[in-house]
Amino acid sequence: MKKESISTYIIALLVLTSLWGMPTRLQAQESKLITIEEEAEKPTLFQGVYVGVDVFGFVNQVLGSDAKTAEVSVEANLLNRFFPVVELGVGGMDATDDETNIHFKTSAPFFRIGANYNVFYKKPHLPGYFTVGLRYGFTSFDYDVKAPALVDPNWGHTEVPIDYTGVKTKVGWLELVLGLKTNVYKDFYMGFTVRYRSRLSMTKNENSEPYYIPGFGRGKSTNLGITYNLVYKLPF
Repeated sequence: MKKESISTYIIALLVLTSLWGMPTRLQAQESKLITIEEEAEKPTLFQGVYVGVDVFGFVNQVLGSDAKTAEVSVEANLLNRFFPVVELGVGGMDATDDETNIHFKTSAPFFRIGANYNVFYKKPHLPGYFTVGLRYGFTSFDYDVKAPALVDPNWGHTEVPIDYTGVKTKVGWLELVLGLKTNVYKDFYMGFTVRYRSRLSMTKNENSEPYYIPGFGRGKSTNLGITYNLVYKLPF
């Protein structure tokens, strides 16, 4: 009888001990499930590479612009949030001003490097991206500038005509970029960017300054630019 009482006491103690530890084990299991779910929700680091071609330069030329540009971009998707990007292109101009009769000619490659930040990175279900970004651009080029002889309105004598060939210069600049890219079919996207460009440096020539800068635009200290891209996400 005494042994049965002791056995009953031990069993009861074991049951109570088990019940006492159950909430802790349940909490541990719940925490483990939450951790697994959180890990499942975390985006992978590398989510693809996008190759884009700008068609705005071609359309702008068809519409009568003197500037000629062609460029491609390669962009990586990291965490659906950060998009490092490299842009390579060629820009040029061969035009004569109707009022001053000054002729300007250049053609050269350029590059930009930087990154975009996806504002809606927490919404991967959206069919595209709204981004803000920053670029550093650079080009090294030669240009020709010619103008007819000018008559000084005060002295009335003929000035020497302007004729500079192969003037060398280098230009670096920064761009603030707003962009929108939308999925249109499977791995194909379309999108555009608006860019505020600010010139950082330029190798100056004592006789002239470039009227047009490849990849930057008109030879001012700041300007606005637009690109319209056809984009393909590479299948890996």
